[in-house]
Amino acid sequence: MTLLVISPDFISHYSPLAVVARAAKQAGMRVIFATGTNMATHVEAEGFEWTLLQLSQGANSGIVNQNPAIKRFLSATREGPIATIRCQALDREKDLLWEPVQVALRIAQLCKQINPDNILVDHVSFGSTLGVYATGRRFTTLVPGHPSQLPVGKERYGIPATWPACMQPEPNALIDQEDITDRVTKTFTDRWNAALAIIAPTMSPVKDAFRVHGNQVLYNSSSHYHPFERSPHLPIHHEFIGPLVRDEELAKPFQQWLAQEPEKPLVYVALGTFLSHRADVLSNIAIALQQADVRVAMAIGASPMTAFESLPVGWLIAPSLPQVALLGECDLVIHHGGNNSVQEALALGVRQIILPFSTDQFANAADLERTGQATVISPNHICATSFAQVVKVTLTLPEPKPIMAQSCATLARILRTPIEA
Repeated sequence: MTLLVISPDFISHYSPLAVVARAAKQAGMRVIFATGTNMATHVEAEGFEWTLLQLSQGANSGIVNQNPAIKRFLSATREGPIATIRCQALDREKDLLWEPVQVALRIAQLCKQINPDNILVDHVSFGSTLGVYATGRRFTTLVPGHPSQLPVGKERYGIPATWPACMQPEPNALIDQEDITDRVTKTFTDRWNAALAIIAPTMSPVKDAFRVHGNQVLYNSSSHYHPFERSPHLPIHHEFIGPLVRDEELAKPFQQWLAQEPEKPLVYVALGTFLSHRADVLSNIAIALQQADVRVAMAIGASPMTAFESLPVGWLIAPSLPQVALLGECDLVIHHGGNNSVQEALALGVRQIILPFSTDQFANAADLERTGQATVISPNHICATSFAQVVKVTLTLPEPKPIMAQSCATLARILRTPIEA
């Protein structure tokens, strides 16, 4: 059996897809990744086959420098949640379907050459979904983020299904944003259907391109935290398979660092690929953690090291760190609510403080807040003294019980299940 995995050229999207692909490979399937050159070394290092498929102009392996779009986004995060969602919605009108016809034709070519038994597609890689959908083949959708990334019921793509208590939007501002989002959804769907009409002229247009999915849907999350009111609206064939977490070994220098001051609690801090540019937030967190008297490992991404020269000598500060391996040793993680960080913390049973900035981060934070699994704080309103107290209190809470993902055998069985279109 052959599994074709179509992945954006971004490490945050590749990682959960690779966990599923690994299970398929262990079950004896042939696994081929179609992705960009940036992920090729990761693909081949894991023993998968690689073939070129460019899905966008951009790519990253974990650290990115600012460009005009990122600067717009970061500026919006400083204004607040609604400004951020508005910024992302307006960008969505222009950048979510890169060269859709050419991408779809390349996907059709790959499908003809490889003739896969199943195709695994990242839901938010909309050009991938368009291309595979147009072939008429059965495929499987992986929702990499919060389940509401695939809207159901009255949900709108890009607007959180739920909000954390400390970041409830003003009602009129939310209504205005819903109007903008509806306009963007129509524009995006029109572009999607225009491309579909060229590559598959006999197929009917879709009503909402953000809701198109495969014959089965896999969620990179656990049903433990899924809001019960969404369940009746989910696709008929779906599985919660998270947390999808990669294996990672800790190199000797990090082991040696961990051996220092073992009596102090260890706190890990990371804000993800793009939000690590918010050096102001990282600095505020650092001031608070000095007051809390803890050991700290902090991934600062592309933020300049000079901004952190005054921090304690014993802290581990670097552009990137082996997050999964370090989380296994941590007492607390402070992060932005991105789904990879959420799922890694849940899988390893680590206490969480979440500072959400955008999109599904708000919904992730709200779910974990509702179930008592995390404390949520607005990143733009950090008071060092209060934050230090929150850290101290959180460290006294019982360690969460780790959440187990589906077994490799179960994942392989799901991928082999012949669900017709």
